[in-house]
Amino acid sequence: MAIERIESGPRMSQAVIHGNTVYLAGQVGAPGQSVTVQTQEVLKQIERLLAAAGSDKSKILTATIWLADMADFGEMNAVWDAWVGGKDAPARATGEAKLATPAYKVEIIVVAARD
Repeated sequence: MAIERIESGPRMSQAVIHGNTVYLAGQVGAPGQSVTVQTQEVLKQIERLLAAAGSDKSKILTATIWLADMADFGEMNAVWDAWVGGKDAPARATGEAKLATPAYKVEIIVVAARD
């Protein structure tokens, strides 16, 4: 079975497709912005990458969300909940982690189906 890579660079690909499964790299928003703005930007990036892979947010199987500070859980969830829209919610885990730079407040990783 072939492996397709989207927006591939020397270190990583933004998306990898194997069969009917799409794996996205961790997506982050503009450094230094609020959790709300960063989450909105991340979700737009996820939608764009899923579309490029022939999928969409209704086909997300799992989401892993890393927050720099769990105190931002409610703020991130407000954006997430509006985006999911109360349907097609994937399995999800959220944790606190030190992200690549202190200016990043949220990182989201998803796996989705294509069919």
